[in-house]
Amino acid sequence: MNPVREALAGFGTLLRGLGIVLRRPRLFLLGALPALITSLLFVAVLVTLVLNLEDLVAWSTPFASDWDATWRGLLRGALSLGLLAGSVLVMVVAFTTVTLALGAPIYDKIAEMVEEELGGAPEAPEESLVSSAVRSVRQSVGIVLVSLTVTVGAFLLGLIPLIGWMVGPVLTAVTGGWLLGVELTASAFDRRGMLRIRDRRRHMARRRWRVLGFAVPTYFLLAIPFVAVAVFPAATAGGTLLARELLSEEPESPRRSPHGAPQAPPEVS
Repeated sequence: MNPVREALAGFGTLLRGLGIVLRRPRLFLLGALPALITSLLFVAVLVTLVLNLEDLVAWSTPFASDWDATWRGLLRGALSLGLLAGSVLVMVVAFTTVTLALGAPIYDKIAEMVEEELGGAPEAPEESLVSSAVRSVRQSVGIVLVSLTVTVGAFLLGLIPLIGWMVGPVLTAVTGGWLLGVELTASAFDRRGMLRIRDRRRHMARRRWRVLGFAVPTYFLLAIPFVAVAVFPAATAGGTLLARELLSEEPESPRRSPHGAPQAPPEVS
């Protein structure tokens, strides 16, 4: 497959997701609400941290109270900067996961709506609420830890002269986008009984350029403060479309009956 064509098709999937949710303004606004709440929550946490940063650092370094003022200032200044940068990093990495968890019923509704519009989706498998919640939390924590590890590693790579400034951001974008794709396709894969992350990864690897064409632009858009509020509903719908494409259930454009209603694609054996 042509990588450029596949990447453009992946980006087109995001645009198709946007078109679907814009045709339902009420659902679009509901889908934007969890991202807005998460954004405001993270801003409040960050402001609280900044206002109490000096006291927090002083409390955590009592051993430096008797040091020379210059050395004490250098230590606490470095710790303050590190704590602030680390907090921002964790928030950026965790934003998608927290928003998806907070708005799970809404995003499941968006995914279900996409499935109903395109047809051919199986009934969701029976799974207890507790089992589903435990599995989702375990998978989300794993994704956040991997993403955080890669982000820290990419930051350290960025310190390497000459090549670091290019390698670090590219690694962050590709890995972050890939993990975002893993999260956004979860609902459609779960509905088909493929509950493990390895199931998603296996199908994603077969069409990695399409996945990256969808996920990397989405990753960058979600990283822009408050732009994510509008992008999240489209990304959720697009993730469902992408999963169907990966599973070869979704044609390039939905077929319609002479009366304009979408027809279900033929079942895949």
